Amino acid sequence: MDLSFNRPDGFLFVRRVGARSVTLLDRELTESFLLAPDQVIERWPVAAVDALDASHVVALLALRPELVLLGTGERQAFPAAVFMAGFLRKGVGIEVMDNAAAARTFNLLASERRRVLGAFILPSD
Repeated sequence: MDLSFNRPDGFLFVRRVGARSVTLLDRELTESFLLAPDQVIERWPVAAVDALDASHVVALLALRPELVLLGTGERQAFPAAVFMAGFLRKGVGIEVMDNAAAARTFNLLASERRRVLGAFILPSD
């Protein structure tokens, strides 16, 4: 699914979402990654939503988001409650959705200059 033909200024954005990859502004990623408006952290070591635990919360919160968008692949799948609660205890919003919805939402919020963090899970080979 193509999301954008125009290149917005001032932030990174998602151009395309496929079943096994996500194309950003300048490259195609085939491994899970984290995306903030000003940086990409490639090779996020999460291959499935059920692998998420409290230790991942700490790493994501270190990036200081006001909202985390968790893209769980082609289908929406919810992580364990302990993972979700870690964000809520710190007052940081978290939304769980499929990767295409997470990409669309990320692009919109980043264009509004929000401190959003996209955490995209891609299937490992």
